[in-house]
Amino acid sequence: MAGFTRRGLVQAGFLGGVTLAAPARRVWAANANEEINLGFISCGGRSNSLMGSFAKVPGVTIGGLCDPDEKRLAAASQRFPKARTWTDLRELLTDDGIDAVVISTCNHWHCLAAIWAMQAGKDVYVEKPLSHSQWEGRQTVNAARKFGRICQVGTQQRSDPMQAEIKKFLHEEQALGAIQSVRVNRIGMRATIGKREKPLEIPKDVAYDLWLGPAADEPIYRDKLQYDWHWDWNTGSGEMGNWGVHVLDDVRNVIFRDDVALPRRIQGIGGRVVWNDAGQTPNVHMVQFDTGSIPVSIHLSNLPAGPEEKKSPKYPGPGSGYVAICEGGRYQGQRGGGVAYDAAGKEIRRFKGNSGNGLHQQNFIDAVRAGDPALLNAEVEVGNDSTGWCNLANIAYRAGSRYRAETIADGFPQIGGLAEELSNWLTPFGLSLDGGEILASPVLEIDPVSQQFIGSGADAANRFQRRDYRDGFVVPEIG
Repeated sequence: MAGFTRRGLVQAGFLGGVTLAAPARRVWAANANEEINLGFISCGGRSNSLMGSFAKVPGVTIGGLCDPDEKRLAAASQRFPKARTWTDLRELLTDDGIDAVVISTCNHWHCLAAIWAMQAGKDVYVEKPLSHSQWEGRQTVNAARKFGRICQVGTQQRSDPMQAEIKKFLHEEQALGAIQSVRVNRIGMRATIGKREKPLEIPKDVAYDLWLGPAADEPIYRDKLQYDWHWDWNTGSGEMGNWGVHVLDDVRNVIFRDDVALPRRIQGIGGRVVWNDAGQTPNVHMVQFDTGSIPVSIHLSNLPAGPEEKKSPKYPGPGSGYVAICEGGRYQGQRGGGVAYDAAGKEIRRFKGNSGNGLHQQNFIDAVRAGDPALLNAEVEVGNDSTGWCNLANIAYRAGSRYRAETIADGFPQIGGLAEELSNWLTPFGLSLDGGEILASPVLEIDPVSQQFIGSGADAANRFQRRDYRDGFVVPEIG
């Protein structure tokens, strides 16, 4: 990058949309003791956890910190006083002293930050979900290929050695017989995010234009700027993209061994009920996936069992995990553990893992040193496919219409059971499926090549496949 000023490179390379040639990769393998200098893009809660994990990896230095929120940046700087600091990620990316970046921004920033980083010659560790839309996820995969970079997605359970044991147990040993169906759960209570009469006043110590980046500049009516962006379609992906991606990634990895990239058909029901807050994403959400082989359903709820209850409604399996129903019993898996039962319900084997924390970050550094993306446990294309299940599930909700019994009757055979379960969740609150707050989609078909919806309902669904970007923050199309 010699010959460019930092400001000139920012303007020419990032704002002007010019493709930057990636500089030659350092030959890490020639000197395994050479420090790898990491830059962190975002200094919020998840970033702080990742800083702790990466700081424990031998040969890694936390050398750069970036956040448009000055308070968060200052707090991280106190923790790592030798690290350089920036509020604008584009300036971090032009620093030749930064070898790789860790991205844990709001979801809407993940892909653009990763693409800019790879254009600038950096390797990338990017938090889940990879993308805010499936189209921009594909551009991120293309960027990794075009610029020859290492890009790991933060589904850390992929690095838990337990997963290989479970796959051997289920598939090689066939200990429970053939897998017949899978139920995925993310059932855990959350609180309302509030609803203001006047738009939220953005704190003066937040560079809001940079915080927004690709997202639309819309008034915010929730009580807090940070974290609760998850429940706003402009910046987040709801519980489906927050926790759903972890448990669906487990299913893709363990049950399908990544042979199923995306489902071929989906149908969903759900709504945002009870709270009457400023959130947009559903707090009850169920989706049936047709994979072409083993049927999968996901069941999400952020509600208690009733207005005065302090626990979630009853459900089979773990709160954040999955149940594989097999010919000879069932397997219940979750982060860091799992249990197999025979057909009589007797426990026959227990699995213990470590959630992949620490190992996943080590795996990324190992791949960076070797310059070999094949070493990654959650390479960007794997992460894009797992995120895709969530993106498509969210589209099924957003493209849905007011619940009608006919929609369910004409859909998947299993969707009636999902609707009955959802009805049971709603009844304690005096709500019903046909009360106007629940949306239902028809069965939506996905073309496996274009990854676009086809057939009935396609027009309504495909308009959510790609967003409009603000000037200066456009995710580029990369062939």
